[in-house]
Amino acid sequence: MLYLGALGDRYGRKLMLVLGTALSIPAAILAATASSVGVLIGARIFGGLAAGMAFPTTLALITALWSGPARTRPIALWSGIGASMSALGPLLSGALLEHHAWGSVFLLTLPFAVLALVMAILLVPSHVNETSDPVDNLGGILSIVLVSGIVLGINFAPVPGKGKLALALGGVALLALVCFYLRQRRTRFPLYDLHVASRRVFWVAAVGGIVVFGSLMGAIFVGQQFLQNVLHYSTLGAGASILPAAFLLVAIAPRSAKLVESRGARFTLLVGYGFCLLGFITMLLLWRSGIPYWKVGLAYAFIGAGVGFAGTPASRSLTGSVPVKRAGMASGTSDLQRDLGGAIMQSIMGALLTAGFATSISKAIAAAPNKALITSNIENTLTKSFSSAESVAHQYPHYASAITAAASSSFVSGSNWAYAAGAIAIVFGAGLIYRCFPDKDEERRLLAEYHAHDAVEGAS
Repeated sequence: MLYLGALGDRYGRKLMLVLGTALSIPAAILAATASSVGVLIGARIFGGLAAGMAFPTTLALITALWSGPARTRPIALWSGIGASMSALGPLLSGALLEHHAWGSVFLLTLPFAVLALVMAILLVPSHVNETSDPVDNLGGILSIVLVSGIVLGINFAPVPGKGKLALALGGVALLALVCFYLRQRRTRFPLYDLHVASRRVFWVAAVGGIVVFGSLMGAIFVGQQFLQNVLHYSTLGAGASILPAAFLLVAIAPRSAKLVESRGARFTLLVGYGFCLLGFITMLLLWRSGIPYWKVGLAYAFIGAGVGFAGTPASRSLTGSVPVKRAGMASGTSDLQRDLGGAIMQSIMGALLTAGFATSISKAIAAAPNKALITSNIENTLTKSFSSAESVAHQYPHYASAITAAASSSFVSGSNWAYAAGAIAIVFGAGLIYRCFPDKDEERRLLAEYHAHDAVEGAS
């Protein structure tokens, strides 16, 4: 995101948008028709490259085309629609999976991509407030290694036998972080301007956005498994359960823009954090086996409202605190809020879900009256995941009901670990916003100060 956003600032945001959108079409087709896991992984990497070209340029174009209060409304629409599409993905995918093969989910984006490609070619202006500074290619490569090491390390951490690999990936990420920092400090044309990133409005909004968007992705990631494994929803039913979140995201985003202008970004962010916290508390206290749908919908409604309120001020603060020629940096950071925040929160919550499930089902095995009949191989299989426990239940139909009941109870226990982590992250983010983000008047003063400094620097 950061690297390709900087390339867009230098060589043309419209060019990157058109290229990324065009490449997403063959990437989706390749993923849908993949004949092996290796081909599928390659197709998803190809798709990630295409998305990295297109995503950062969208918000960068909004930043370049509008300024001041007029910029807040398009940012609100961009934030609300983008987040709601993430929430609607499971619904549309679930509907396809009811009647078609798994590969069909990758074809969902094709009509949108074709439409977006035509509109980008015809309607998006070229070379608006772009820079002629050279791109820091070494910094771009280091940023890719840094983010990859973090995400892969977190994902491998809970996998049995992969502890050394996770530590090695963490070491690679740490080394890349140090090298990236030194590179950005010393180069004349940094990929990520640390002086701009150190601005209070920028860095607090960046961290706050990572927490809130990551919470949305984490809640959906764990929640979908809970609905299908414990409540036995179909793929379509589980996807449809997220509709309250998607609806409130779209409905609240424009109102969030008005609230930002009247009360400031800090107040609006805290309102969003409050709703997100209510969502995780609802999951933690009410989500159990056999619950009615309203308890599910209520939690998703709170999460959707929270992201709807918080998304606009987070993105607006990023774009408002950087010079226009650095719009790709702000847009890349905003996109990283979703993707990196989602990857981190999904990885953390997924790891806690796995660990909590294994701990709970191990206790159930230890307390089983026929424990002597359970071999170490069977125990290892039972503790891996809910689906592994289901496989064992099918192999031993006489004990199927007991195994399934223990697996459901253990999944609820593990998911509670994940929801608690989500709540803690929200509390941390809210505390950071409350203590470090400026109030409305101070924010306006700082933004004016940033713009004046950038104008003088640009002129010189």
